[in-house]
Amino acid sequence: MEIPIFPLGTVLFPGGRLPLRIFEPRYAEMTKACIRDNQVFGVSLIRAGYEAGTPAVPSEIGCTARIIEWEEPSSGLFNLNAQGETLFRLKSRRTQADGLIVGEIELIEPPDPIGMPERYEKLQQLLTDLVKEIGPEHFTRPPRFNDAAWVGSRLAELLPVPPERKQKLLEENDPLWMLAEVENMLRDLREDPPEK
Repeated sequence: MEIPIFPLGTVLFPGGRLPLRIFEPRYAEMTKACIRDNQVFGVSLIRAGYEAGTPAVPSEIGCTARIIEWEEPSSGLFNLNAQGETLFRLKSRRTQADGLIVGEIELIEPPDPIGMPERYEKLQQLLTDLVKEIGPEHFTRPPRFNDAAWVGSRLAELLPVPPERKQKLLEENDPLWMLAEVENMLRDLREDPPEK
């Protein structure tokens, strides 16, 4: 399966929302094709390079994204809301003449659904409070507070930690391991809050 790859400085998890402002011609063309054909594109954390300009080097593990809302305020400029769907492994990639990266990917099977273990009740409550505070419209609906993968992914997205740490969570693809790591990260943040 070949899809366009969008290397970004952010990590997209399955079920996550990703607002994007598209202005580079290569991504404007990609956007038009994805809207026209109802196709996904791949979001992959940048390993080397930058979001704009010369094509960046994407991470091997990424997440497919589907455009769920879009507007074109002016020709070639798009405001998008995309949603993460499925993890993938990038098998090979090539760069088109316009600078768009096209990757041959292999979809990664999602883990079996797991309910929220009792020991992570505080994480479940934390996410419930955050969704209320931020606004449920910024999350996939309906919310799945009893789904370990959904809760772990949403908390991982919201944590103020470097994208490389979020990428590690994405690559493990294990909901219970993710919840344990999120708990550790929250403990670290409480002990050593990020500088304002």
